[in-house]
Amino acid sequence: MKIAVTSQNRKMVTGHAGKCRKFWIYEIDDKRIVNKTLLELALDQSLHESHGGGPHPLDGIDVLISGGAGQGLIRRLNSMGIQGLVTPETEPDSAVADFLKGTLKLGQSECHEGHGEHRVGEHVCCH
Repeated sequence: MKIAVTSQNRKMVTGHAGKCRKFWIYEIDDKRIVNKTLLELALDQSLHESHGGGPHPLDGIDVLISGGAGQGLIRRLNSMGIQGLVTPETEPDSAVADFLKGTLKLGQSECHEGHGEHRVGEHVCCH
């Protein structure tokens, strides 16, 4: 199993999954993290900019965890065979560990439209 976590700043779970270009990729075996690597996408490879029709660097991911994602993106992820989850958890390793234990807190993103990276409470959004 492979789990991607949006982390534009490489430190926290970030929102606006469609615009994020940095993802921690966790390889899971028997509910254990066996590898963690950073995937950095080119601008045209972000989910917001790419429009399907060909291979994508996130192909093969089973779950994508983010601090925020719209319903359209969740549907698109589902069509790619990826379960999209929104969580208020801000620590990537904790989000994955909680997912594996079945205790990941799910919810809506607190991000708002705008430009640039900004914080809403402890939540970091990426644009």
